[in-house]
Amino acid sequence: MVVDLRQIPREVRRDLRPALKAVGEKVAQDARGRASWSRRIPRAIKVKVLFGQAKQGVIITVDSRRAPHARPYEGITGRGSFRHPYFGNRDRWYAQRTRPFLEPAAQAKRAAVREEIVKVVEQAARRHGFN
Repeated sequence: MVVDLRQIPREVRRDLRPALKAVGEKVAQDARGRASWSRRIPRAIKVKVLFGQAKQGVIITVDSRRAPHARPYEGITGRGSFRHPYFGNRDRWYAQRTRPFLEPAAQAKRAAVREEIVKVVEQAARRHGFN
C-alpha cells in the first residue's frame, strides 16, 4: 500500500515525527549492532522521518563522509565481495567479502516495525479527531 504522506495534516505530522523516528531507531540500533566490527559505521547510522515530495517515510542512512566504507561493506552491488587497492597500492588489488548490516536489520524488524507504525499512526489520528 502506497500512501502520500504529504496528505497528512501538518499538526498530525508534527505529532507523528518523534514516534516514527523512535520506531526507526529500533532498526538503526539493530544495524549498529550488526556493524559493531567497525568504529565509524555505527556512529554514522542516522534515522530521518521525511514527509517531502521527493522522499517520504522513515529512512535509515549511513553518512558517507563519516563512514565511506559502509556502502561497499553493505554489498549494494549484490555481489558477495568488493575490490579495493591493497593498502593504497593501485598496482595490487584485494577482494574482500561484504558484511551487510542495514538490509539484515531491516528484514529482521520488518513485521514488528510495520505493526508499530500502524499503531502509532492510528493513535495520532485518534488524538487529532480522525477515525
